[in-house]
Amino acid sequence: MYFKKNNLAAVLFIISIIGFAQNPIIQTNYTADPAPMVYNGKVYLYTTHDEDESTWFTMNDWKLYTTEDMVNWTDHGTVLNYKHFNWAKMNAWAAQCIERNGKFYMYVPITNKEGQGSIGVAVSDSPYGPFIDPLGKPLIRNSNADIDPSVFIDDDGQAYLFWGNPECYFVKLNEDMISYNGEIKIIPNTIESFGKRDGKEDPRRPTTYEEGPWLYKRNKLYYLIFAGGPISEHIGYSTSKSITGPWKYQGIVMSTQGSSFTNHPGVIDFKGKSYFFYHNGALPAGGGFTRSVCVEELTFQPDGKINQINMTEGIKKGIKTINPYLKTEAETIAWSNDVKSMQNEQVGVFITAMKNDAFTKVRDVDFGKEGASKFTARVGTVHNGNVTMEIRLDKVDGELIGTIQVPMTGGNDRWALVKSDVKKVSGIRDLYFVFKGKASGQILYFDYWMFSKGV
Repeated sequence: MYFKKNNLAAVLFIISIIGFAQNPIIQTNYTADPAPMVYNGKVYLYTTHDEDESTWFTMNDWKLYTTEDMVNWTDHGTVLNYKHFNWAKMNAWAAQCIERNGKFYMYVPITNKEGQGSIGVAVSDSPYGPFIDPLGKPLIRNSNADIDPSVFIDDDGQAYLFWGNPECYFVKLNEDMISYNGEIKIIPNTIESFGKRDGKEDPRRPTTYEEGPWLYKRNKLYYLIFAGGPISEHIGYSTSKSITGPWKYQGIVMSTQGSSFTNHPGVIDFKGKSYFFYHNGALPAGGGFTRSVCVEELTFQPDGKINQINMTEGIKKGIKTINPYLKTEAETIAWSNDVKSMQNEQVGVFITAMKNDAFTKVRDVDFGKEGASKFTARVGTVHNGNVTMEIRLDKVDGELIGTIQVPMTGGNDRWALVKSDVKKVSGIRDLYFVFKGKASGQILYFDYWMFSKGV
């Protein structure tokens, strides 16, 4: 991994990757451009997806992850692909989803068949999809700066769409959320609005504004948080007493750091706290085209200014525990190593252990006072031999409470339900699943797990 030299936060971040990391919050795929949404007591995190070994912005679909505790994230797989738009040619870049009147609207930048930047909208009755294109054409076709849409519904019910690189456009959306009212406007690209850009003067980019706008409101103050230049990007912000401006530049939220030359903000309020999402290139083989989403707690000064933050190991304490006596998806993960997330028609999303000693970690599992003594999992492998899954507590080499022999099923479209006794465990513990197998290639497949108290 590469990190900017002499950056204490980056050094600490490397240490945390080795030790007690929480960031990046997704390790089973490369993800970028976080777009969090709070709905019905849960955080829905929509992301872009950098393809493995990408050397450009090779991005074909949008993924969804959810959490109720801010430390364990459940992978729901691909919820939308650029190919779902019949007018699209390529690219599934930074998007955002929002709920209105029980429907979910996802705004996505796509290159159309004429090679032009465009913004489409897809609609669903569920945050999990399926999403469909109600227009059959772009919602926005304004210029080749039509990327990075951010949607915001104000307290009076008026919805707005912001987007653009190297200028920031906005327009009022109609109540149907799939059409707009009035002319497209531009935020004046002035030093007053976005601050003076460092380095060589560029008439097209006179300010720090680069791309990736995110709209947020707190205590009647509007925040326009954005990726700022020059490259490598930092995150800056401006504020206003009106959603339509004028905007006043306030400074930096997150300075340039990490191993990605881009960054992208997302901000939510959840369970009494504010959270700031971003991306870097901190995973193995990560970089500017293989990025990973992270999250930090966001705090404010009494006058509303944002306290500047660095990239750290992440959220130190979850806000809720996991009930092990309910079916839990194997792709609910706080941390993992050498594990990939996959998806098929048979079981939906599942995980695959790619190497011997691969593992996943689940934080804050509450076994209660009585405790658990039995375990059930749906697993499979293509290997005929000694393929096992160890169940350990608190550390990857922590107390071993059970070992599951994984039967050969013949493929990830064929599964076996395996039950086993485990050493009795009670209280709140971190749970590790460690995957063992000497065969080369994919070791085993894992769909879900559940404990029981036994008889």
